[in-house]
Amino acid sequence: MKALEPSANPAPKKRYNFINRELSWLAFNQRVLQEAKDPTVPLLTRFKFLAIFSNNLDEFFRVRVASLKRLLQVNKKAKATLGFSPKKTLKKISQTSAKLHKKFEKTYQGLLTELKDYQIYVINEFELSDSQALEIRRYFHQDVRPLLVPLMIDIMEDFPNLKDGSIYLAIKMSSKQETVKTRYSLIEVPSDQISRFKVLEGANGEKYVILLEDIIRKCLSEIFFIFSFDEIAAYTIKITKDSELELDADVDKSYLELISESVKQRKDAQAVRFIHDKEMPSDLLAFISEKMNLDEDDNILPGGRYHNFKDFMSFPKLGPSSLRNRDFPPLEHPMIQPNRSLFEVIKRKDLMLHYPYHSFHPMIDFLREAAIDPKVEYIRITLYRVAKRSAIINALVSAQLNGKEVEVVLELKARFDEEANVEWTKVLQEAGVKVSHGPPDKKVHAKVCVVGRREEGNIFRYAAFSTGNFNESTATLYGDDCLFTAHQEINEEAEAVFGLIKTGKSAVAFKHLIVAPLHMLNQMLAFIDQEIENKKAGKPAYIVVKLNNLNDRTMIQKLYEAAAAGVKVKLIIRSICCLVPGSHSNSSIEAISIIDKYLEHSRLMIFGNNGDEQFFLSSADWMERNLHRRVEVACPIYDRDIQKTIRKILELQLLDNTKARLQSHKNLNTYKETNSETSVRCQNDIYRFIREQSEQS
Repeated sequence: MKALEPSANPAPKKRYNFINRELSWLAFNQRVLQEAKDPTVPLLTRFKFLAIFSNNLDEFFRVRVASLKRLLQVNKKAKATLGFSPKKTLKKISQTSAKLHKKFEKTYQGLLTELKDYQIYVINEFELSDSQALEIRRYFHQDVRPLLVPLMIDIMEDFPNLKDGSIYLAIKMSSKQETVKTRYSLIEVPSDQISRFKVLEGANGEKYVILLEDIIRKCLSEIFFIFSFDEIAAYTIKITKDSELELDADVDKSYLELISESVKQRKDAQAVRFIHDKEMPSDLLAFISEKMNLDEDDNILPGGRYHNFKDFMSFPKLGPSSLRNRDFPPLEHPMIQPNRSLFEVIKRKDLMLHYPYHSFHPMIDFLREAAIDPKVEYIRITLYRVAKRSAIINALVSAQLNGKEVEVVLELKARFDEEANVEWTKVLQEAGVKVSHGPPDKKVHAKVCVVGRREEGNIFRYAAFSTGNFNESTATLYGDDCLFTAHQEINEEAEAVFGLIKTGKSAVAFKHLIVAPLHMLNQMLAFIDQEIENKKAGKPAYIVVKLNNLNDRTMIQKLYEAAAAGVKVKLIIRSICCLVPGSHSNSSIEAISIIDKYLEHSRLMIFGNNGDEQFFLSSADWMERNLHRRVEVACPIYDRDIQKTIRKILELQLLDNTKARLQSHKNLNTYKETNSETSVRCQNDIYRFIREQSEQS
């Protein structure tokens, strides 16, 4: 790969339109909600999309809304710094979220109605028959009540510190007798300790599902039996807190200790959203709001009876199998044969796995083989998120115990996985593994693994580059790509990345790998400049890019310049897209988003390069944070067969006319229309394509 430089004489900068990042993300989450509403999606799978929508929104408030509030507090000139007004953006977020919540509630009620066609009924405490009520009371006393801790908040001097993301029942106890004072209580719903759903059998095969909070509501009088109240009513509340880590630069503490302490401090973080049952009495709401020091800027949102729909990911598997997505059995790669060394396979030819269509097992086998191979001397790997019961970690520990030198760069600031990664650090270090955490001011987001094997007296390197985490759990749900190569120049550069992480310097000049924050931005700009020059010279010029997010303004401006020059630009951007496609000045840009049963997560790029196409796989989105504040790696794909496969996969995604939506500055999420009479649902078609490849081989 020839190294390029950005144009020395760039065209004069013009003013271009950019979509607000936060509003673009909300549009993405609306696409998730569209899947929950789509009648062609299996019914119980639609509940899962409601759960994903809910969980996404929680994280959005914890991270993005919290960040905007911080900016508003510390920087009165934030608009000049950011290019947009945080205050206006927060107001728009609040308005958009409220509209989405109404659509969410309507969708949920519609799904409940559809369940009835299959004799599945979600009921509340008022809809129980006498026999069901008796069963629920037995269940409550045996399994639920021991987990409850009622708090009498009306007499507490300090209001309890509510857990971020947990649901609570705010309880009002009142009497018709004027002499009896109204009391308030609070109970955390223990859904992290017991299932949120209880299934009751009907006499004729019906299935009745009641939620845990309604079981508690049914038995409130048995909790507060010592009081003489005429009415006891409970209303669900939930708080979302700022999740940003506060790292106190204490020189006497290790980075590991700082992260550990900061994670613990999250429980005391500022509230960024408070959701309550809209039927909650005004006096109870006012009492809680005052005690928690909430105001209108804290996004106090009236909602339905139920919160924390993320738990619906575990909704009981009831009814016929047609109510759930039919999972594709993962395929084995045709190059991989039982009882054949993976090192032998990779040395002969580059190999690429496409998850979840391919099995993740070869990645685990790659490390397991390295762990016992007497010729292997060392393993170096970056880890960002791993599975809860990680076979990757087990293989690395095994390698260390077998006398290999194992070096792991484990990112402690992987959001919401910080605590888990602190624990994994301890597990690895106890086994003797060398664990580092990268520079404090940059996240290590690259997905690289290098194995050093002594062959004929020299070290021969094998490497794996992935667009996603080395995580066997997410590999069954996320669309990612992983390249295995024995290309020695590439792999020497991969090993140099580990030196760069530790020292900030590289022992080699990067001629193949493109590394952020070192030179990824400039290199990608140079590739686009090359396409612009080719177009001006009358040569073929085009760019195909697939990412999760696109918000870096320098990259977007360069894509606008390419479009203005006539370069065809095709973008597949799953989530945030701050570029405005399709206007008169950039009509050469097509941008779509694909939301389907698998999360589209891979990052791939193709540059036309006058017929000698350049292919890259990357860990990085084209976001300001990835290009400037993270260690990222893009790896060239030189194997012609793999290039053909990548091109075919991207073609199928660009042809999708079932699950593809047009990215638009109006955030309409319009489904892509084509003149084709053939229905293309790319995830199904990609699976068939890869299966046919395997069968032909």
